[in-house]
Amino acid sequence: MTQIKTAMVLAAGLGTRMRPLTDDRPKALVEVGGRTLIDHMIDRLKSAGVERCVVNVHYFADRLEAHLKTRTDVEIIISDERGKLLETGGGLKKARPLLGDNPIFVANIDSVWIEDGGGDRALADMRDQWQANQMDALLLLAEMTRSSGFDGAGDFFLGDDRRLTFRGQAASAPLNYMGVHITHPDIVMSVTEDAFSLTPVWRQKATEGRLYGVMMHGDWMHVGDPAARDAAEARLRA
Repeated sequence: MTQIKTAMVLAAGLGTRMRPLTDDRPKALVEVGGRTLIDHMIDRLKSAGVERCVVNVHYFADRLEAHLKTRTDVEIIISDERGKLLETGGGLKKARPLLGDNPIFVANIDSVWIEDGGGDRALADMRDQWQANQMDALLLLAEMTRSSGFDGAGDFFLGDDRRLTFRGQAASAPLNYMGVHITHPDIVMSVTEDAFSLTPVWRQKATEGRLYGVMMHGDWMHVGDPAARDAAEARLRA
């Protein structure tokens, strides 16, 4: 069984859509169900065997760093982006020297979910299905019909072989990306730009047949704005 001990946690965003909740804090420190978004994600990663989290910081960086210092159950390493926002791909590229050479989790902080049966197996199941020799990225997916806080028509189609196809020109797709994936830390190193999104990288990997997906069986809540935060909190209480 693959052991994945390191995660990259993407927490540098401005959280513009989350205002006014982010007027005095980074989005990562917005609370849902009595816990900050970043603690929700780090707890999930820890449950899957992660021991060290590399966290990128930019907006209200000092406050986020101070909060992270209160966690002693996992090693926290800061990737400092105070000087310039680098987007998802650029953040991963800048943090590359901190990530080691083994496969890693990469996680957004605006994703909360409830697994069927009340379990906590989604990330461990991802880890167990990772195959480094044939996959460049393995994305965690939720059914569109069980997703909330998400504006769009779905992201992907999942083949019988678990390969992913982007929605493209289709009117809709049945699956959403949940903001967590497993990848090789070198996946972005051939990109020359400093600031860039992971999406074009994934599109290339999909054409090469090396972008894969795994389903989370449960309800996914994308916490992108105050209304979505309120809805997620109500769902967690229920």
